[in-house]
Formats: sequence, C-alpha cells, structure tokens
Amino acid sequence: MRIALFVTCLADTLFPEAAKATVRLLERLGHEVVFPPGQTCCGQMHVNTGYQAQAVPLVRRHVRVFDPYDVIVAPSGSCVGSVRHQHVTVARRAGDVRLASRAESVAARTFELSELLVDVLGVTDVGAFFPHRVTYHPTCHSLRMLRVGERPVRLLRAVRGLDLVELPAAEQCCGFGGTFAVKNADTSTAMLADKMRHVVSTGAEVCAAGDASCLMHIGGGLSRMRTGVRTVHLAEILASTEQDVVTDGRGGLVVGS
Repeated sequence: MRIALFVTCLADTLFPEAAKATVRLLERLGHEVVFPPGQTCCGQMHVNTGYQAQAVPLVRRHVRVFDPYDVIVAPSGSCVGSVRHQHVTVARRAGDVRLASRAESVAARTFELSELLVDVLGVTDVGAFFPHRVTYHPTCHSLRMLRVGERPVRLLRAVRGLDLVELPAAEQCCGFGGTFAVKNADTSTAMLADKMRHVVSTGAEVCAAGDASCLMHIGGGLSRMRTGVRTVHLAEILASTEQDVVTDGRGGLVVGS
C-alpha cells in the first residue's frame, strides 16, 4: 500500500523520531511511505484559539497536498482529530462548499497510526521488541475525538519483551491541551502533577502515548522531578526490533534513547 505521511508540526520541529519511526514501521510491514513536501500546519492551533478565518488557507493547502493519496497517516491523534473534525466545519463557515467537500474526502482517508495498523492494515503484532516496563497514557483527542479505544493497547500487548502495566486514572487529561497549558498554567500544572503521580505509581520505566504534545508535557514534568521515567512515542516502540537493542555497559538492555 502507498501511504502518505502527514508529519505534523510538532513531530517535524521537535520530535522527528516519532515520524521516522512511523516510516520505519510501515516500510518494515511492506508498505511504501511517501512524504508530500508541500505540507504545513493543519490549522488546529488557529481553530482552537478562535482564528478560523486564518485557518482557511491552511485547510485549503492541506487538502490540495493530500488529496492525491488514498491513505494518509499521522503519528498524532490531535492533528488527525483536527483534520477529521475541524476542516469541514472551517470550510463551511467560510462559505466554500467545494473545499468542504474535498476536506471531507481527505478526512475520510486520514488515520492515526494505531487506527491505520489495526483497522486498515489488519495487524496488531507488528514484530516489535521492547524489553521494558511500560504504561500507556491515552491522549484526550485520540480517546475522545477519534475514539481509538483499545487499539494502541492491543498493539503494545503484542510487543515481545514489553511488560505493560495499567495506568491509574488513565483517561484523565495530562493538562497540556495546547494553548490551555499557557493560558491556564496553574490548572495545567495541577493536572500534570496528578498524571505524574499516577505514572510513577506504576513503577514503569517508560510512559508511552500516541501524541508528542502530551509526551512533551508529561516528559518535561517527569524530567524536572528526576523520576527516571522517560516518555516514548507509540510509533518508536512499535518500530523497535532486536537490532535496535544495545547494552548499557552494565549488562542491561537499552532500547531507543
């Protein structure tokens, strides 16, 4: 299958390993991954902060860039949520019926990574190896907008060597919420404290999620608290194999960085 990668702003600028892992994983499964070079921001930040008119050119560009592809994937529930639940509305409110129709078509072909793997490609065991104790945080957009449900967990359960432990109060927001963390910093920090407490209580070495934004928020807090728990994108875990394993110099195993 030929699959177009929608890289997302955050992956492109701050977390490229999540995007690279998505490509490695899909290519290992026998698919061709292409990167449409004209892609930019999907406009989610503009829409969420009330600048819908300014989001129209971004929606128009996104549709033009990705319309030629039958399947589009992004390592982000948040950005896929924007494509599927905001683009058509933005176009309709701008009075552009043709753009709304094209946006609806592109949205129907756009998938978050776990959706693509389980629903489209029909695979839950991707041949991954990740010998670590992991807990999984279901991000708000993937959980509530996309309703990915147990798909990421099913994928993680099939990873050899991985010890998956349940995260208490998993469905509670981590407090990031994009600009929410800036506009409501005190509330965001309190929510993050709860999330970190639950993550640490699991005894996990790694907190995984499908959105780099939430991992950035949680990871920053865990790092400042010097908990020793690291955050890793779901794509990076699923892309890991025995060949990625190295020793830490003391006989232990380290996967990824």
